[in-house]
Amino acid sequence: MKIGFIGTGVMGTGIINNLLTAGHELTVYNRTKSKADNVLNNGAHWADTPAKATVNNEVVFTMVGYPQDVEEVYFGNQGIFSVAEPGQLIVDMTTSTPSLAIKIGAYTDKNGLLALDAPVSGGDIGAKNATLTIMVGGNKTAFDKLVPLFKQVGQRVNYFGSYGAGQHAKMANQIMIAGTMTGLTEMLVYARAAKLDLPTVLETLNSGGAANWSMANYVPRILKGDYTPGFFAKHFLKDLRIALDEADKMNLNLPATNQAKQLYEQLVDQRNLGNDGTQALVKLWWES
Repeated sequence: MKIGFIGTGVMGTGIINNLLTAGHELTVYNRTKSKADNVLNNGAHWADTPAKATVNNEVVFTMVGYPQDVEEVYFGNQGIFSVAEPGQLIVDMTTSTPSLAIKIGAYTDKNGLLALDAPVSGGDIGAKNATLTIMVGGNKTAFDKLVPLFKQVGQRVNYFGSYGAGQHAKMANQIMIAGTMTGLTEMLVYARAAKLDLPTVLETLNSGGAANWSMANYVPRILKGDYTPGFFAKHFLKDLRIALDEADKMNLNLPATNQAKQLYEQLVDQRNLGNDGTQALVKLWWES
């Protein structure tokens, strides 16, 4: 299958490489070309604009940073919709706002395209190992067509409903992750203050009721002093802000998620550590 892919960051790179391994022909675009070197070396073709990554491809994926980037990639002068043809399948894997997914869906309905919002969970490890969880909203016909493709990059794919439903499912995911990230951070702070052996603490907790994905994958990195991003702290803060904004629209009060947002604001906005991974939250205590 001929595929366009816009966004070759940490997550996009893993997904693209798995699609290449599966035998697809990929054309990629990224704002900084050097960040596409990995996938270009593995056989992907380069496009100078999102529009050029769209032309003559059956499916176009996008996975960029922020909602404003999504808006530009789709609706900009050199964006996808400047050249997209009826029948093309458009899939936004960015964690973005449900309202923007609805806007994209409305455009595609009007112009004979098929669109999905399909954010993922699983971090850099999931992207590399094709074990992502994919949460999908949008056109059901498009979903049915793309299930085999999704299964080449993920281990679980679920359809939640019309445009924006995939983004709402991802917000539920991020609300849960907020709790596990603050929990593992405070666990480490407490255990170290109590002078416990931290690797043994991790081994013990991972074998009991406290076990969770974030702790299993991020605490080993923290213990090695590795704060490279499996998922950028700045992007997680963006997600928490979206989740709380959507909660406000539904008249929901989420105090624990709000507290997590405030902690990540300290890390990203005050400490300027947004390019670290989410596990860098522990630096608020360990590197004060």
